[in-house]
Amino acid sequence: MLDTATNQPVLPPEIARRRTFAIISHPDAGKTTLTEKFLLYGGAIQMAGQVRAKGEARRTRSDFMQMEKDRGISVSASAMSFDYDTFRFNLVDTPGHSDFSEDTYRTLTAVDAAVMVIDGAKGVESQTQKLFEVCRLRDLPILTFCNKMDRESRDTFEIIDEIQEMLAIDVTPAAWPIGVGRDFIGCYDMLRDRLELMDRADRNKVAESIEINGLDDPKLAEHVPEHLLEKFLEEVEMARELLPAMDPQAVLEGHMTPIWFGSAINSFGVKELMEGIGAYGPQPQIQSAEPRQIAPEEKKVAGFVFKVQANMDPKHRDRVAFVRIASGHFKRGMKLTHVRSKKPMAISNPVLFLASDRELAEEAWAGDIIGIPNHGQLRIGDTLTEGEAIRVTGIPSFAPELLQTVRPGDPMKAKHLEKALMQFAEEGAAKVFKPSIGSGFIVGVVGALQFEVLASRIEMEYGLPVRFEASQFTSARWVSGDKAEVEKFVDANKQHIAHDHDGDIVYLTRLQWDIDRVVRDYPELNLTATKEMMA
Repeated sequence: MLDTATNQPVLPPEIARRRTFAIISHPDAGKTTLTEKFLLYGGAIQMAGQVRAKGEARRTRSDFMQMEKDRGISVSASAMSFDYDTFRFNLVDTPGHSDFSEDTYRTLTAVDAAVMVIDGAKGVESQTQKLFEVCRLRDLPILTFCNKMDRESRDTFEIIDEIQEMLAIDVTPAAWPIGVGRDFIGCYDMLRDRLELMDRADRNKVAESIEINGLDDPKLAEHVPEHLLEKFLEEVEMARELLPAMDPQAVLEGHMTPIWFGSAINSFGVKELMEGIGAYGPQPQIQSAEPRQIAPEEKKVAGFVFKVQANMDPKHRDRVAFVRIASGHFKRGMKLTHVRSKKPMAISNPVLFLASDRELAEEAWAGDIIGIPNHGQLRIGDTLTEGEAIRVTGIPSFAPELLQTVRPGDPMKAKHLEKALMQFAEEGAAKVFKPSIGSGFIVGVVGALQFEVLASRIEMEYGLPVRFEASQFTSARWVSGDKAEVEKFVDANKQHIAHDHDGDIVYLTRLQWDIDRVVRDYPELNLTATKEMMA
């Protein structure tokens, strides 16, 4: 967010009604369940699947990979678009598992806000803190949902204090819970003086809402049991005195987060959170790019690829590039320039996603996320424009923390393996390095679980059993600098040199000593642990 809402020009109504956001949380805080309920309220699905439910009800709509269905975790970010009230929500569900955090970091470059989900019993966990720091770097507005209030959870003030202390952000309560665990009966809407009551009997039912005129309304006593009422009134009075009031501008600038309480599995608190995203979430924002920024209200279309997913449809070897539209009004069939290759591309079959269901997108506006099926032309970080050479910046690629060599079960299938690995490298699922000396490939990932996912996907999607083996190398650094210096360095260190899937030179290291030695002996060279996804 480079511009504050106050001096931004008025956006066309279609763009102004868009809210593009990601959901971030620690694994198991209930993020996928919350996503399901969003889709349910948006009228996009009839029955919400729960990750822990039985049989068909268990197939959550946003998890489409076999491994996600088997394990009940989300391992790749999926995008969904649906209408709610007068708004168009573009929701990106991100993997909560820390082994897939790179996918999440990239996803956060494509959204204007984040919804942070925390578990009422556990509070702020390590992975949430990491992701929050990335949001912080980008000044993303954050809205918080404290989930699982129907289970034994911590004191409300304690949760709020922890968020304020650990994340250094002001917290303003948009709702206040009444009772916890078994006694949890609902919330008081602090912004509109309403009482929201939870129905435990029907999980897919919208909570009933009772209008109250302030906290001294006698109607409160009719609905809230006496033993809970006294504590609740005392807490709300303290909250109003001790905690800051809602300041929409501070929320947009990323200095304040409103917090809602609820139970996603019981569909409670979700509607209020969605209304909050509509009311306090930002409209599509300006996108940083070179040589100039891209404003959403510009007439010409520009967009960038923040994710590539291969083989979403196992029956076809398809690859879909997820593109965030940064400006303009896109129409199906448009010819856009692929800035990296300078070639025009006719976008004839763009898709909109509803989890694994897709429909043809006849049009899209700034803020929307569309999928463009392609055969490998589009990579993460690519920019598409109506002719102007603009390159969206800030999409990171991280050095892998774990390196292993990969061999096909059948040595005759080495070519097939190369093709599969290149697909995953372009998708951003792993780094693939081809050493200068010797055969085979070295695969680098951020978390160990990614090796399992890769092995299972190569086998399922390519019918190719593979095995990963320990590598002598422990980390990788990209090498840049004066051409003659780089060549001299490469010649002297052949056994450590590899190339990534873009053909860039990579220095594979065994020990920190290797890196220190290069820094000492080749002061003109740069070794970097991240590489911006160049377009």
